[in-house]
Amino acid sequence: MPLRNRVTPFGEIIETPARGLLYGNRGVLHDEHRRLVRTWQVRRWIACLLSFQGRRRAEQMPPGRYTGLYFLDEATAFAAGHRPCAECRREDYRRFQEAWLVARPGASTLADDMDRVLHADRLGADRSKRRYRAALEELPDGAIITEGGAAWLVLGDQLRMWTPFGYTEVRSRREGTEVDVLTPASIVAVIAAGYRPWIHPTA
Repeated sequence: MPLRNRVTPFGEIIETPARGLLYGNRGVLHDEHRRLVRTWQVRRWIACLLSFQGRRRAEQMPPGRYTGLYFLDEATAFAAGHRPCAECRREDYRRFQEAWLVARPGASTLADDMDRVLHADRLGADRSKRRYRAALEELPDGAIITEGGAAWLVLGDQLRMWTPFGYTEVRSRREGTEVDVLTPASIVAVIAAGYRPWIHPTA
């Protein structure tokens, strides 16, 4: 039976046999029975490699340790509010820092400082997923929006509908349209500044 450990672009954690390209965590979210008792614990939400230096993510919910989570791709992890891991994805993390500085000149690129900004961007006062309105034509490739209750990846002149197994339905990107954006504003700025997120091959 699949565990509840797959993250959607809405930041929700669902149960599905689908996995994805990235692994990550946001603290200890489960109890001794591997049931989720919270949706986040710490401010440091990261996205990691599926394997690193011979370590595979075999034990998903070890007692008392962080809850392993899965993402379809980096665009999904970004939409949920995660950033690259500084250990197993060191080069991606450095690219993220560089783009962060381009988007926010003079800002600190220390992990804790970036995480404070990200945490404020991804969650509202009631701890629900924060969204914001933006012009669709101004969003960079790799951002994810929501329309009609679904999540849509922005890619070129198209939108691709997100599912746990990949991207399916295709729509045209419509100029002059305002949309609800799921990807936090600070991460959209990082993408716009030149960071290219990993996108699942179904897109």
